[in-house]
Amino acid sequence: MKKYIASLFFLAFLIGRASSVAAQDLKAFEPLKDPRIRTMPAQKMLVVETKGDPNTAGQAGFSLLFKTFFSLPGVTMAAPRGRWSNSLTAPKNEWSGLLALPLPDSVAGLPAGTTGAKIEIWQYGEVAEILHLGGYDKEPPTVEKLLKFIAEKGYAVAGPHEEEYLKGPGMAPGPDDYWTIIRYQVKKK
Repeated sequence: MKKYIASLFFLAFLIGRASSVAAQDLKAFEPLKDPRIRTMPAQKMLVVETKGDPNTAGQAGFSLLFKTFFSLPGVTMAAPRGRWSNSLTAPKNEWSGLLALPLPDSVAGLPAGTTGAKIEIWQYGEVAEILHLGGYDKEPPTVEKLLKFIAEKGYAVAGPHEEEYLKGPGMAPGPDDYWTIIRYQVKKK
C-alpha cells in the first residue's frame, strides 16, 4: 500500500511539473506553423531509450526520464523531446526512440545506482522545423510539408526525426490540442 501511495504522489508531482510547462504562452510558437531553417547549438540531454509502440513503451520511458530528471540538483523543467530513428518506415510496435530532457551544464553525472538513463550531448547545427497542431497520428501531412520545404531550400535530412513536446498528454484536454515541434537536422545538398 505504501508503494502505491508513493507512486501516486510521484505521479501527481510529475503532472504538476508538466503543467507548469503547459502554462507557457504557446502563442510564441505560432510562427512555426510555417517551416523554417535555423542553427541550434549542441545540447546536454538526459536520455532514456525506448522500443515499441510509443503509446505504451513511451509511458514507461517518460516515467523513468522524469523520475531521474527530478532526482538531479539544479534542473529546470523544459519541453521533453523524442528522437525516432525509424518512425517513418516501421510499424509502431517496432519503433526505436530516445526520450530526453535538456540538462544544464552544471549536471556532471547521474546519482549512483541510476539505471536505464544516461547523459548525452545531442548535436544539432542547422535544423529544419515546423509546429504540428493535433494528435501524433495526424502528423504525416505536417512531416510531408517539412520534408518538401527541406528539399525546396536545397537541403537534405541529416539526422533522425525529432519531436519537441510543447503540449501533450496530461497538459492538454485531448490530442486535438497537442503542440509538437517536428525537427530534422539538415545539410546543404
